[in-house]
Amino acid sequence: EATPTIERWFRLEWQEHTPPFYCSVDLRNSGFKLAPVDTNLFPGGFNNLSPQMLPLAVQAAMAAIEKICPEAKNLLLIPERHTRNTFYLQNIARLSSILRQAGLNVRLGTFSEEIKKPTWIELPDGNRLLMEPLSRLGLKKQRLGLKDFDPCSILLNNDLSAGIPPILENIYEQYLLPGLHAGWHVRRKSNHFAAYEEVAKKFAKVVDIDPWMINPYFTSCSNINFHERKGEDELQTAVEQVLKKTAKKYREYGIKEKPYAIVKADAGTYGMGIMTVKDASEVKGLNRKERNKMSVIKEGVEVSDVLIQEGVYTFEKINEAVAEPVVYMMDRYVVGGFYRVHTDRGIDENLNAPGAHFVPLAFAHNAIPDVAAKPGVAVPNRFYLYGVVARLALLAASLELERTDPEAE
Repeated sequence: EATPTIERWFRLEWQEHTPPFYCSVDLRNSGFKLAPVDTNLFPGGFNNLSPQMLPLAVQAAMAAIEKICPEAKNLLLIPERHTRNTFYLQNIARLSSILRQAGLNVRLGTFSEEIKKPTWIELPDGNRLLMEPLSRLGLKKQRLGLKDFDPCSILLNNDLSAGIPPILENIYEQYLLPGLHAGWHVRRKSNHFAAYEEVAKKFAKVVDIDPWMINPYFTSCSNINFHERKGEDELQTAVEQVLKKTAKKYREYGIKEKPYAIVKADAGTYGMGIMTVKDASEVKGLNRKERNKMSVIKEGVEVSDVLIQEGVYTFEKINEAVAEPVVYMMDRYVVGGFYRVHTDRGIDENLNAPGAHFVPLAFAHNAIPDVAAKPGVAVPNRFYLYGVVARLALLAASLELERTDPEAE
């Protein structure tokens, strides 16, 4: 019943805010709660989407491009430096193919020091990618491109964990998607979840639910040093606070599970620097191995800011293995998703870890709510809800980027 209200609400919100070019959201569904636990502005799993979803992605990419640069002809795609991860490169191949079908000439430019000249990289599925070194163009060197390729737009699929390479600085004549401030060198999950909390409260009013049902409690701590055990007391207090608030809600709704919290780096991705905590005292006596695990994320970046987030159990299973849905969006549209599945992890653990595999979600033919079904029971209703909550996180990302934009008026 709520579908027209929900869609109208989104339509009005998107008149005020611009969605990121693309985005993926990790969701957890515990039956009593469906909430985002991570929002990625440099999604790296387009190869995990089911092939029947690709036309949706192409249409959404067209819509996104028309908004940014209607006369766009050339697009430069900048992937991560690691050229040896074939799964990731298959994502780049799929993303390039979507953008080409949307009517763009796409070429790949890389920061990788290993690539000094155009280099073909073979992929396991028989395809290959041409990686080329980036160069600055124009008399004043104010544009970025390849030696013989001057793009109107530049799409980053590199999350800038290691900071902004000098070649990316001071680009004013081209569209950089997303803006540099979306990179993990400055982005903080706590900013994102603060924006999400606002969005969730506003949305919960419209559909008359408790915002907690779609929003995980969180807080953050800075100046933590895991090696030197600096900030342990503050961290323990923060974890206690999140566990207490969650326990109160569990009591209110008669939920029997034991509340838990996730402590993770406030910046960064790849499932690094994450731990599950059921008792606040656990963060004090970490052994050296645990401290090492928590203290460094991708590109060897030291962790000093952490996010403490209410843990959301996942009761999704694929062939008896624990799973969580990941929803992919381009512009303001859901273009597909997949289940992240991990056979060795529990229902209260992070699944973004080595050993995970992916099962495509085909949203298209069954994401139309069945009006006659009981709420939340029919599969289509569940998939529709995934798309709704993922778009709430997308809207939060849009607010977050507006607020952190260094060039905002």
